Amino acid sequence: MIAITPIRTLDAVVTVPGSKSLTQRALIAAALAEGPSQLLGPLTSEDTRYTINALRAMGIDCDDSTPDCWQIHGTGGRVEPPAADIFLGNNGTATRFLTSVAALGHGRFRITGSERMAQRPILPLMEALRGWQVAIDSDAGTDCPPLTILAQGLAGGRTVLPEGKSSQYLSSLLLVAPYAMTPAELEVRGEILSQPYVEMTLAVMADFGIRVEAAPTLNFFRIPQGRYRGRSYAIEGDASGASYFWAAAAVTGGRVVVANVPVPSLQGDARLLPYLARMGCRIDQTEAGIAVTGPETLAGIELDMGDMPDVAPTLAVVAAFAEGTTVIDNIAHLRIKECDRLSAVVSELRRMGAEVEEEPARMIIHGRKGGSNLHGAAIATYDDHRMAMSFAVAGLRIPGVIIADEQCVAKSFPDFWERFGRMAGS
Repeated sequence: MIAITPIRTLDAVVTVPGSKSLTQRALIAAALAEGPSQLLGPLTSEDTRYTINALRAMGIDCDDSTPDCWQIHGTGGRVEPPAADIFLGNNGTATRFLTSVAALGHGRFRITGSERMAQRPILPLMEALRGWQVAIDSDAGTDCPPLTILAQGLAGGRTVLPEGKSSQYLSSLLLVAPYAMTPAELEVRGEILSQPYVEMTLAVMADFGIRVEAAPTLNFFRIPQGRYRGRSYAIEGDASGASYFWAAAAVTGGRVVVANVPVPSLQGDARLLPYLARMGCRIDQTEAGIAVTGPETLAGIELDMGDMPDVAPTLAVVAAFAEGTTVIDNIAHLRIKECDRLSAVVSELRRMGAEVEEEPARMIIHGRKGGSNLHGAAIATYDDHRMAMSFAVAGLRIPGVIIADEQCVAKSFPDFWERFGRMAGS
């Protein structure tokens, strides 16, 4: 457990680790590329270690001994069957991405994970891969991991992703599609959520030499055959991680500059900033970085966060300090994250005294100015890094906030508590 100390004033400049989303995508592209790549400023965390270890097990040489510059020796799309099961913990991104990477190989691949990962659905991805003639099954018949793939490469041609509820299904398919035996086409049915993550995947693919023909609505893609080209690739600072520091400025009325998230950014989570501005924050692009200054009074707003689910918990905590009602809509996909994040956020806000309503796809937070109805509490984190970091922000204003199982932040931000403490001057 870690107790958060409230602060009176906040004026800080911080840096954040490399983007987890960009690191994971660049790892896949570099691993499949022809020739070596250097990933500059990547994220070293539990999730990215799972990805690297899995790639090594598939015969790809990954040297992460220098934290700020990883050397990835691409195999041109050759993927070897591993000697043992590939265990990926609760790393949903890696599980979805590496399922498709395994399909490029020839032989048996078995992908497993934590107890929670065995509850996270993957059927849409399985069905789309079957359309490219991949033999893949859920071992327990639950349409969740563990998975067994009897790989013989990707046939290519046309396939259908039956739903777009997780952009990771779509990104997974796009990343491997250039290596299909015939040119690949991909149709996506239903609402496509988290579209900025799909745009990020297309941008990474283009940076490594493959340009995809995409419909403006991102529901149809033609992917040319080809090979990624090894290159030096710089990774942006993590906008999801930056959200906690920007939120700290919002709830305390202070000022925080995040130095290494660029404008414009490839990351959809940087779009949190306009929402903070609508709540009353001042946003400035300075020479030092993006600065957020909190107002005397935050205002409740209504918003759709379907495209940025990872920062929905951050905004929910800020909303508890706003005067008026905040409605966060289109977030049903939070329920298939590391935990049921929608219910978890509602439960922990209520534990602090907030008045919150939970609906199937949204939460409604009835805030009071400065969080005047809130009190300290021991916050359960559900083994979810984003729960821990979001609710740490509340403790900067409300005495008595204690974060349980605080080391869960290792999944995406291993030194979060050190950086958060430096920002707060503790």
